[in-house]
Amino acid sequence: MDSSQPINLKALTHQELRDYCSEQGIPSYRGDQLFQWMWQKEIHDVHDMLNLPKSLRESLAHTTTITQLERRKETRSKDGTIKLLFETGRDQSPPVEAVLIPDFDQDGSPQRMTVCVSSQVGCMFGCAFCATGKMGYFRNLEAWEIADQAVQMNRVAIDSYGKGITNIVYMGMGEPLHNMKAVTDSVGMITSPLGLELSPKRITVSTVGLSKQIKQLAEQKAPFNLAISLHAPNDGKRDQIMPINESLDLSALREALELYYQSLQKPVTYEYLLFDEFNDSIEDARELSEIVSWIPSKVNIIMYNNVLGVELKRAREHRLDTFMQALSKHGVRATVRRSRGDDIDAGCGQLAIREGISKGKSIAKA
Repeated sequence: MDSSQPINLKALTHQELRDYCSEQGIPSYRGDQLFQWMWQKEIHDVHDMLNLPKSLRESLAHTTTITQLERRKETRSKDGTIKLLFETGRDQSPPVEAVLIPDFDQDGSPQRMTVCVSSQVGCMFGCAFCATGKMGYFRNLEAWEIADQAVQMNRVAIDSYGKGITNIVYMGMGEPLHNMKAVTDSVGMITSPLGLELSPKRITVSTVGLSKQIKQLAEQKAPFNLAISLHAPNDGKRDQIMPINESLDLSALREALELYYQSLQKPVTYEYLLFDEFNDSIEDARELSEIVSWIPSKVNIIMYNNVLGVELKRAREHRLDTFMQALSKHGVRATVRRSRGDDIDAGCGQLAIREGISKGKSIAKA
C-alpha cells in the first residue's frame, strides 16, 4: 500500500482490514470492529468508534480516511419506488444510480424491499434496448462503491417504510460479471454478520452471458443467485439487440450454464424483456422453452418501459397473453414482472444519466 496516501478503510474487505491492522501492529480483531462500525453502524468518523482506544482513533484519523458515495439527487415514483443518483467522486466520471423497489401487502404494509444496484459507471455491451448501454462504459465501480449503494438504500428503506431491505439485485448500470472481483467482494461486505447480514440467497447477480465468468462462478461455488439477461430465443434475434452474442452465442452460454448447474445444483433465472412483434410470437415461446430445458430454471417475462430513441417497444397485452399461454403449453415456469418506477426512469433499461455527458467505450457498432 502507498503509505504517502491515506488508506480508505471502507475500500478494504473484512479480511483486508484484519490484515491491515496486523501490518500496523494493531490486534487484528480491531479490523472486525472497524468493519462493523462502517458497514453495520454507518459510522464514518473514527473518533466516534468508541470501543477503539483513543490513541488508536487519533492515529487512524491521521493515516486513514473513510469515504461514502455522495447523494446527488433523489426521486420518488407514485408506486413507491425510490431512485438515488450517487456521485462517485472520481476522474470526472458520471454518477451512478440505484433503485429501491418496495412491494406492499393489500393493506399497504411493506413486505419485500428490493434494491437494484449498479456495478459499473455505464456499460460496455451496448444492448439496443438499454439506456445505460447507449452511454457507454467509463469505469468499474469498486467493491465498496457497490456495497455502499445497498447500505444507503437500506437506510432510505428504513426511514421511508420502516423496514430494511430484504433482497438485492445486481441489475442496475453495468455488466456485473465484467467487474467480477468487485462484485463478489461487495457481496461479502453485504452478507457479513458485521455488515447488513443479508443472506446470499437473497442476492441475484445478472449477466448478459459472459460464459468464462459464469464458469468461474461455478469454480468458486458462488453463494448468490444467477440471472441471465436473455431477451431473445435464438442467435439471429439476439445478435440484433445484444452485440455480445456475436462472440458469445447461445451455444457458449449453454456450455457455461450446464457446468454451472453441474457444480452448484442451483437453478437460474432467465430475464426476458418482451418486445412487440420482435420476440413475442408463439414460435419465440417454443424456442425459449428449448433454452429453458437446458438446466432447471424459471423465466421472468418483463414488460419493457420504453426508452427514448429505442425502436423496440413494449409488447401489447394481447400478445403477452398469447405468449404466456404458449409458454405454459410447453411447461415453462414463467412469471410476468412489470417494470416499476417508469415515471422516474427507474424501470428496466432506463438507468442512465441525461445531463449531456460524453459517450464512453462500447462494443456496439456505431
